[in-house]
Amino acid sequence: MSISEKWHGLDLTEDQLEMLNLVRDFCAKEVRPKGAQYHLSQETPTAILKKSAQCDFYSSDFFLQLFSDPTGLTAALAIEEMFYSDAGIALALFGTGLPASAIVANGTPKQIEKWLPRCFGTAKDPKVAAFCCSEAEAGSDVSNIRTRAVYDEKSDTWTINGIKHWITNGGISDVYVVVASVDPELKSRGQASFIVTDGTPGLSAGRHLDKHGFRASHTGEVILDNVVVPGDHLLGGKDRLDKRLSRARRNESSGEQAAMATFEATRWMVAAMGVGIARAAFEYARDYAVVREQFGKPIAAHQQVAELLADMATEIHLARLGVINAAQTYLSTGKLDRAQGSMVKYFASELAVKATRNAMQILGGAGYVNEHPVAQWHADALLLPIFEGTSQIQKNVIASVVTGLRIR
Repeated sequence: MSISEKWHGLDLTEDQLEMLNLVRDFCAKEVRPKGAQYHLSQETPTAILKKSAQCDFYSSDFFLQLFSDPTGLTAALAIEEMFYSDAGIALALFGTGLPASAIVANGTPKQIEKWLPRCFGTAKDPKVAAFCCSEAEAGSDVSNIRTRAVYDEKSDTWTINGIKHWITNGGISDVYVVVASVDPELKSRGQASFIVTDGTPGLSAGRHLDKHGFRASHTGEVILDNVVVPGDHLLGGKDRLDKRLSRARRNESSGEQAAMATFEATRWMVAAMGVGIARAAFEYARDYAVVREQFGKPIAAHQQVAELLADMATEIHLARLGVINAAQTYLSTGKLDRAQGSMVKYFASELAVKATRNAMQILGGAGYVNEHPVAQWHADALLLPIFEGTSQIQKNVIASVVTGLRIR
């Protein structure tokens, strides 16, 4: 079924329809049918990545086109559609979006022009990129990042040392965006982002992590041992960094932090992922409940099952509207205020867990076996309240905004 002008009650333009139908058609043919296969094998779906690049579904041009719609509809609904098809494969395809967003959020126009295309590679030779922020002692607490970047004025180079953990595409990327501390005393305000390319001496891959969900998406450690990069690999440039650090040392507002500028740009995207997973679970459970009979009638006609389906449909609809609103705000203004990103990320992430759990409950014993995909989707959903800031962190952010107090 193709997407129509009235999709989820939303009016779509011809350009939006063309883009969304491209995403839907590709995912329906290449992604959904292979989700279980890649989940079980935990292989990176390289063949799907190559096909997506060949049909221009994976490229810097597609990325920019996706996020050039100021209404937010194209990006929000496209991400939802991708993660509706299969979350693990979708993250393998969309994982490059996080470092790409970091480059757009933090880089100069010249840096964006140079590094954004390299993140994706070409149609004949597609590449992936990684955003390296998390560490063993710095997950949600980005102020505790230990990776250090030291500047040498004579050679105009930076030397980076540290180990990054839980990195999507870590160890298989062509481009790494590395968040490092340049002034540890300033905590998160003393951090910056750097471009490190594959093959740079001192850059190596650590462990490949065996995950519970999102298994088609490669996650690993990235080791930086005296990695030296040129001065122009500092995103935003040295002058801008020096001005920001100077304001921070005077205890003035220093503007966006390196990591938080990226997370601000992507939390609504994580929320869109949650809507996609929740919708997949809801539709599968609904279709099952309509044909599965118990006590002489479809289980969907039993009040308790009907209430579960009604709750899922309502919450998915509201979450989608929240994501679209956040996407529109960010893509038209370049920022999100009043904890809007945290609100939608928290609500949609928790919804994905709840919806997949309820889908398993509706299917009963069938929901617990691999013949049906809802158990896999539940495993995938459990990651969303954890990565890019846990639900607990999001609630702290939200509470800080609504109370005016610093919540820790």
